[in-house]
Amino acid sequence: MNTPVTIKVGDIMSEDEFFRFCRMNEMLDFERDSDGNIIFMSPTGSFTGSFNSDILIEIGIWMHSHKVGGKLFDSSTGFTLPNGAVRSPDVSWVAKEKWDLLSNEDKERFAPVCPDFVIEVRSKSDDLKYLRDKMDEYMENGCQLGWLIDRFDQKVYIYQPNKNIIEFDSLDIQLNGEPLFPGFVLDLSAIEK
Repeated sequence: MNTPVTIKVGDIMSEDEFFRFCRMNEMLDFERDSDGNIIFMSPTGSFTGSFNSDILIEIGIWMHSHKVGGKLFDSSTGFTLPNGAVRSPDVSWVAKEKWDLLSNEDKERFAPVCPDFVIEVRSKSDDLKYLRDKMDEYMENGCQLGWLIDRFDQKVYIYQPNKNIIEFDSLDIQLNGEPLFPGFVLDLSAIEK
């Protein structure tokens, strides 16, 4: 597994310039770290993309049927975190109260908000340490619940602020959405791996 290619540019590119840069190169996926460096993200393999989509669909159906407010996002959505980093979780959700505070202009860009819930799914090209660092960054910036699903080492890591990371050594488990989504259970064993 490799870490993503990072171009050390520091703060020479403003948030607006980075947004325009991403739009001009929309066939490529980028993130940006809190120092302003540009991170080239490898496209997700087809199987991992399907896995991500299955999870997104399960969560979306549950949220729709339980009339959960807020917004659910796919992996192509960028968010500007409070520390200045721009990240694109594989699956994310922002509470309605937070989303409604954003201007329409902010909603059309990399919204300046940290998702309340994130999922990162490790693809074949992902370095586990890099993903774990991203999960820590989400928690430090206001995320309330995060799941890191490592298909290749058959592990799941549950993140919550100010709590120890919970680790499972199997993908044949059920993940619950507490405390954000009481009653929601994602049966990972039912999703083709």
